[in-house]
Amino acid sequence: MPPVIDPNDIYSETRAGKLSPVVKGFAELVYVPNSGSNTVDVIDQHTFRIVDHFRVGRQPQHVTPAYDLKTLWVLNDLGDSLTKIDPATGKKGDTVTVKDPYNMYYTPDGKYAVVVAERVDRLDFRDPTTMALVDSLPVPCRGIDHIDFSADGQFLIASCEFSGTLMKVAVAKRAVVGMLALGKSGGSAALGPVVMTRGMGNMAKRRAYDRRHAPTGSMPQDVKTSPDGKVFYVADMLADGVHLIDGEKFVSIGFIPTGRGAHGLYPSRDSKLLYCSNRDEGTVSVISFAERKVVRKWTIPDGGSPDMGGVSADGKVLWLSGRYNKEVYAFDTSDGHLLARIPVGKGPHGLCVFPQPGRYSLGHTGILR
Repeated sequence: MPPVIDPNDIYSETRAGKLSPVVKGFAELVYVPNSGSNTVDVIDQHTFRIVDHFRVGRQPQHVTPAYDLKTLWVLNDLGDSLTKIDPATGKKGDTVTVKDPYNMYYTPDGKYAVVVAERVDRLDFRDPTTMALVDSLPVPCRGIDHIDFSADGQFLIASCEFSGTLMKVAVAKRAVVGMLALGKSGGSAALGPVVMTRGMGNMAKRRAYDRRHAPTGSMPQDVKTSPDGKVFYVADMLADGVHLIDGEKFVSIGFIPTGRGAHGLYPSRDSKLLYCSNRDEGTVSVISFAERKVVRKWTIPDGGSPDMGGVSADGKVLWLSGRYNKEVYAFDTSDGHLLARIPVGKGPHGLCVFPQPGRYSLGHTGILR
């Protein structure tokens, strides 16, 4: 793994202006996978206009930067494929067959792409260039979807959405070393996984289903490591807030209420703040890492469903997909006002803002370090 430059801030190399030579000169674009229409919309970050649109495989969920930053991958979950995008041009490339790529990450040494095969309950370790399968880790939980890594790269923590649990994996051994059952408003227990079935239907019906059937009142989503590497922040869509998890001890140490449907988590470029999208109430909570509390809250005029996204290279704009509103939101991070809401295809999900500062990518929609 590349050395940690600042042990007090694992995001020190993702400051505004610290672009890798690999991405300098790339057009500043936003790549939006539309899960419901099997397309990608490409938005110019400066004009807020769609500049390209193309079809991909069935149910694209996320757009993920490769470890070396030279390729973007569209993850076509139900299409069992990945579609390349050349970020130098923004143009669509070849498609590669890969089983159930709901999400994708990279081991911190860049040796493996880690495909989160949610539908078949696996983490698949693949060659990061050819995507050939090298190893597969069955997981003892349902709905595995989001991951982040410890500061030293020794372990990862993953959320299991439909089990209400977190899973800890030793990266080098590719072995599950812990399971943690989350409770509503911050409770937890080191228990085995609890299996549940998926809910279907519109957002209100699904939320009601989830509340009845979630085993602990928890539905963990995005995961992000604190700048000092000691705490994992885990958004919880049913508990309506963010769990604080001691990564080494693998125990809950706190809970921050944010809003209904807490979902996506994105650090600011100065590593002081964490933006949390509250999908079910159309808001974004701004969390202070130092204070471990919400210090501001932004509201989308006339409502919305903010989901996944990322921060612009200069840190001035937070981009989020509007999962149930066929739109994308651009927030001014200085005060949270909405700069633009851009109509896109059906079911926009894990959009990728690119290029971003950083030396290498750990995956998802752009976890750079």
